[in-house]
Amino acid sequence: MNKIVDFSKFSSIKIGPIAEVEVINEKQPLNNHFLIGGANNLLISNNPPPLAILGKEFNYIKIEDNQLKVGAATKSGRVFSFCKKHNIGGLEYLGKLPGTMGGLLKMNAGMKSYEIFNNLISIDLENITKEKKDIDFGYRYTDIHETIYAGTFDIKQPFNYSLVEEFSIMRANQPSNPSAGSAFKNPQGDSAGRLIDAVGLKGFKKGGASWSKIHANFLVNLDNATFEDAIFLIKEAKNRVFEEFKIELEEEIIIL
Repeated sequence: MNKIVDFSKFSSIKIGPIAEVEVINEKQPLNNHFLIGGANNLLISNNPPPLAILGKEFNYIKIEDNQLKVGAATKSGRVFSFCKKHNIGGLEYLGKLPGTMGGLLKMNAGMKSYEIFNNLISIDLENITKEKKDIDFGYRYTDIHETIYAGTFDIKQPFNYSLVEEFSIMRANQPSNPSAGSAFKNPQGDSAGRLIDAVGLKGFKKGGASWSKIHANFLVNLDNATFEDAIFLIKEAKNRVFEEFKIELEEEIIIL
């Protein structure tokens, strides 16, 4: 089953073509299709690879054996609301972290020291359930290349309302314009935003795209930005930061 997606409306940065996407409702080989999730950290060109999205069969939350099981198509906001309702702690940051569970697990998403892998027990892949101890993971990284269909988490109590407030404050300095979140990973011991600001690119524009004046590591869509606008700014930031500091910025945003 396929559906047509307008990525200039669907993706969080509001850039991309109208494209056909295969909907996956059962575990199966993806045949070189790229799984788009909620398209919250994607920058999609006019000529992307074949695309796929998990369907409603993988959009669920349930408690089994005193563990929390979440389908990979489930949005972070829904998980946050479920945890709040059922007094489950450890995932409070999901209220301020957009995405679907599959994407969050794939990149070990989080805020500061609060990461999705902190409470993780296992991940369901196409043919196996992989335990956390068998996965290589780190800052915004995992070695998982297979399709993720679900994650299982420890249930900790209580839900921590003070953490919700803390995460709200942390997100207060982020721009409201469409973006794909942090464009680059923070280099060890430094901040990508600080480096981009230091080379004079904070607020720098190309076409309808800009490095945000509020947070320099956010590539924002100010006015009908194109893929080419965004790529220009990404390359410019990498080049200037390397020339000035000999640091190679690594993209957190995924470019298709």
